[in-house]
Amino acid sequence: MEDLDPQTLITTTRHRCAACFQQFKKKEHLVAHMKKSHHSVHQPKCGVCQKHCKSFESLREHISGPLAKAQCSSIFSQYGCQLCMKVFESPISLGEHKDQCVLTTPDCLGTINIPYIEYKALQDVNYIDKDLKAVAIDCQMVGCGSDGSLDQLARVCLVDEEENIIFHTYVEPQISVTDYRYELTGLTEEHLIDAMPLRKVQEKISQILYNGESIGKARLDGGKAKLLVGHNLEHDLDCLLMSYPEKLLRDTATYRPLMKTNLVSHSLKYLTKTYLGYDIRLGTHDTFQDCVSVMRLYKRMRSQEHQDYKTATSCTKQNLIFDNGTSKDLENMSPDELFQISTPNYQCWCLDSRPRDPP
Repeated sequence: MEDLDPQTLITTTRHRCAACFQQFKKKEHLVAHMKKSHHSVHQPKCGVCQKHCKSFESLREHISGPLAKAQCSSIFSQYGCQLCMKVFESPISLGEHKDQCVLTTPDCLGTINIPYIEYKALQDVNYIDKDLKAVAIDCQMVGCGSDGSLDQLARVCLVDEEENIIFHTYVEPQISVTDYRYELTGLTEEHLIDAMPLRKVQEKISQILYNGESIGKARLDGGKAKLLVGHNLEHDLDCLLMSYPEKLLRDTATYRPLMKTNLVSHSLKYLTKTYLGYDIRLGTHDTFQDCVSVMRLYKRMRSQEHQDYKTATSCTKQNLIFDNGTSKDLENMSPDELFQISTPNYQCWCLDSRPRDPP
């Protein structure tokens, strides 16, 4: 019998990532993987096997896609919520949860006889100190230019976390409208007669968002300024001809856990159906309905429980090891230790539920 090469008798040591379970032949490859993957406790996690995924779409593929893990798929089909992706101990617990997790469709505000709406309290200095952590915004555009392709703001709506309208108005376009896009907006020329000038709209929205403080204060440390929630906020702000501190923006179109695996945005209609359980935009685009939906998405993401504040702070400080530590130091760490010092490359919205740092 031919002698076997002793090397073939050596069992190859595999180094498994503690987050996504990917395996590597060499420890240095695992370290490189951890550096670029940005795994953290803030990533969506399978409630069965505890595997971390980069997005909720990746998690859905893990439990119900063409190559789903059989055990996870089987258990999740019996005990898992398709909306929030949590796994429960029994079908009874799951049923009780679904009664609260599946939300009802918000009423449409419509376009007929809608007056200008603003909280009277906005004129009261006491409103400035009211603790509304986030405000959702939605804008409607009409078409201008020779071919109607130039977006111009025609309607804007803001709601608070309790889904109350705090501001709504039609907006006077700055140039002539060539396409009211009636099938999408439900707007006609009559809606924009005596509409509010854009400058006044900007002043009203700034008053709400900056909460009585200076723009400089908001840009420095946030201050009392509100978080601005929306879908494709960059486009809305462009049409408003406004800017807002990036650290105070919460955009459901660019929030990594809600994006496709290739980092392309989902539509608000898809996100609402997938994560809230109801349909929107069955007719025209309704600003109030979209505002409420985007606020609900934000609050659902914000309510996730990942880790306590002390642990999050500790991990952030330890992450300096990835930047400054030698390869040898990192390779001597276990997969669990590497995961402990890894941090996400996005701001998890669950951190918004914690108090802001004092100035």
